[in-house]
Amino acid sequence: MAFCTSCGNQLSDGAAFCPNCGTQMSGGNPAAPPPPVVAAPPIEYKIEGDNLQVVRIKLMPGQDVYAEAGKLVYKTASVEWKTQMTGEGLGAKLLGALKRKLAGESLFMTHFRTLGAEGEVGLAGDFPGRIQAFDLAPGKSILVQRDGFIAAESSVNLDIAFTKKIGAGLFGGEGFILEKLTGPGIAFIHGGGDFIEFDLEPGEVLQVDTGCVVAFDESVQYDVQFAGGIKTGIFGGEGLFLATLTGPGKAIIQTMTLSKLRRELGGGKTGGGEAHGLGTLTNMFGSDD
Repeated sequence: MAFCTSCGNQLSDGAAFCPNCGTQMSGGNPAAPPPPVVAAPPIEYKIEGDNLQVVRIKLMPGQDVYAEAGKLVYKTASVEWKTQMTGEGLGAKLLGALKRKLAGESLFMTHFRTLGAEGEVGLAGDFPGRIQAFDLAPGKSILVQRDGFIAAESSVNLDIAFTKKIGAGLFGGEGFILEKLTGPGIAFIHGGGDFIEFDLEPGEVLQVDTGCVVAFDESVQYDVQFAGGIKTGIFGGEGLFLATLTGPGKAIIQTMTLSKLRRELGGGKTGGGEAHGLGTLTNMFGSDD
């Protein structure tokens, strides 16, 4: 039995050309079939804790994960780590660093792999909240809030995505830049407080406080709309705008944003309730009082 030396397709006896790729066959011993491609097993992980969660990732030989710089909590001695810019060549590295900076991440990524024996690494977010894992199929993408990325398998691509509408970028709470994670592989993100998940049907609309959107499928449309009226926007305590998510697709929202946490911890004039609505109005006109 013969096989094509280019594509590995099985050939009939005496075939002069490969019917699959067209490669001309020469005389001699028939080519052996190419060795099967063995995919690396998926990483094992556990997410532990309540509102100060940590993801514990077990690494086997050949497995590699990369993480946002500064997310490390611990690692075993068998795990080596290296901080570097991602990309092939200087141009790709600089472009990748610029994209990460636009997405609110650091210029460098930390890569973790074992030295021959299994090991473990623990990673966490920078403030109280939850960690969510996504097992992304090849080509499957999910959009994540800025600063939301923690870590991913090396097969997952981290990029940026721009909001499609000016209103969403100005008033949606996430800015114009979102993070885009594309499979295959497992990725981990972090958000504030607790998470609430929604599976939106086609055309179903979810209205969310601006800034509370954590992640959503690429199929979900993201926009903002006016809260309903000037009086409601100013005195309702929720601001003048609401983020809107339109299905189909999965969406995750958070109960606490970093800006709210900073405001409450910082005290001062801008408390919750009415002050939040009035603060939104004054901030639009550039007032600091």
